[in-house]
Order: sequence, then structure tokens, then C-alpha cells
Amino acid sequence: MVGILLMTHAPLGSAFLQAAAHVFRGMPERLEAIDVVADQNTDDVHKLAADAVQRLNDGTGVLVMTDMMGGTPSNCCRSLGDPDQVAVIAGISLPMLLRALTYRHDALDVVVEMALAGGQNGALRIDCRTRI
Repeated sequence: MVGILLMTHAPLGSAFLQAAAHVFRGMPERLEAIDVVADQNTDDVHKLAADAVQRLNDGTGVLVMTDMMGGTPSNCCRSLGDPDQVAVIAGISLPMLLRALTYRHDALDVVVEMALAGGQNGALRIDCRTRI
């Protein structure tokens, strides 16, 4: 099962963990978050991420999801290991995370594609003029 690591600006990762636990009625296994705080040493953040990737990888790989490209959390994910074993995507959303969790028994590249599709399909404009 693909492990999932959330690397975000604090406190987003922890909030996503709580939301996932709410939706799945319990904390999904092999899911962790690292909440990066302001002015945190980037070497320390990279070490935390590398250690988490090792913990989460059972040989099927790890998907690292970060909140935005170019921030400290994503910058610290650039060299976390073998690209066949670690994939990083930016722009996490709840639909993206839930889709990744749902498909994590597939291969890493499939989980990445499903997560991206969840993020793209999960962003919709709601017409507030229509009554249900």
C-alpha cells in the first residue's frame, strides 16, 4: 500500500489528517503529516521528510503531497529518494487526498494520477442561485 506524507505549512497537514479520519471514520494507516512552521530550518525539515518517507515506504512507494509549489515544504521534498519510489505533487486539496487514499492499493503512478484527477475534478463552481 502506497504511503502518504503531507508536507504543508502549519497547521494544514494536521487539519487534513483530521478531515481524512473524519471521512474514513478512523485514521488511515501509513498516513503522516509534517507541519512546517515559520522560519524552521530547511535541513531539519528535509531530514524529517526523509525519515517519514523511510517509515512509510513498504516497497510500494510514497506519495508526498504539499500545499504549494515553491514554499519551504515543497522545496524540502526535491530529493527524498528514488523517483520510482517517491512522487511529489503540489496543491493538496481534500478531494485530492481522499482520492489518493482510496486508490493507494494501486501502483504509485496510478495513485498520483488519481490524486491529480481528484484535485482537478474537486474544484467546481457552485451555482448558489439554484434552490435544491
